[in-house]
Amino acid sequence: MKTIGLIGGMSWESTQTYYRLLNQKVRDELGGLHSAKLVLYSVDFAEIEALQHQGDWDATAEILGLAGRAVESAGAEFVVLCTNTMHKVASQIEQAMGIQLLHIADATASALQKNDITKVGLLGTKFTMEQAFYRDRLQAHGIEVIVPDDAQRELVHSVIYNELCRGDINADSRTAYLEVVASLADRGAQGVILGCTEIGLLIQSSDTDVPLYDTTEIHAEQAVQFALGRR
Repeated sequence: MKTIGLIGGMSWESTQTYYRLLNQKVRDELGGLHSAKLVLYSVDFAEIEALQHQGDWDATAEILGLAGRAVESAGAEFVVLCTNTMHKVASQIEQAMGIQLLHIADATASALQKNDITKVGLLGTKFTMEQAFYRDRLQAHGIEVIVPDDAQRELVHSVIYNELCRGDINADSRTAYLEVVASLADRGAQGVILGCTEIGLLIQSSDTDVPLYDTTEIHAEQAVQFALGRR
């Protein structure tokens, strides 16, 4: 089994989900008392969040590149970046390390293709929904991406930073998110990507008839299969 390097803390609310899923999935694959071999570097999200909203992505890349080198030095054989938004600087992180980074958008695209999804809605931070880095990666796999309207994007972004990253799970926000999901389906989305690792804390597939693709779940599954040499 390869040792997984986790770069987390963005936020720690979802990083703990990664930790649980990785260990559960290894146990399910191997049985008995097996668990994941991993090392974790958890950043101070307040520093990252401030730089995001200042638009200083180079500074975030430097912090996460250092984190990548740290988990590599600690024995990680590949890296999982436990956030969607910060894949904006995935290439810089890869350049800072000597090991592979498993890209969350590639993992998600693979899951969509298995279900013959060619048009998908995307929820996430405003950075993820509005900037090209994530949509282009999916579109390179032949998947058309649509995003919520301006007001909906503002709502989705606000709930992520002001509620979910703080561990606040609000029923009214769940209802609002499900309305956004429904509107994307009305516009032709065959499914909706939960493109922020915290969104799965708020809504799940059982909440709607629209197929949801939880990137945290998908990313963790790919990491386990890679660690076990099955992909």
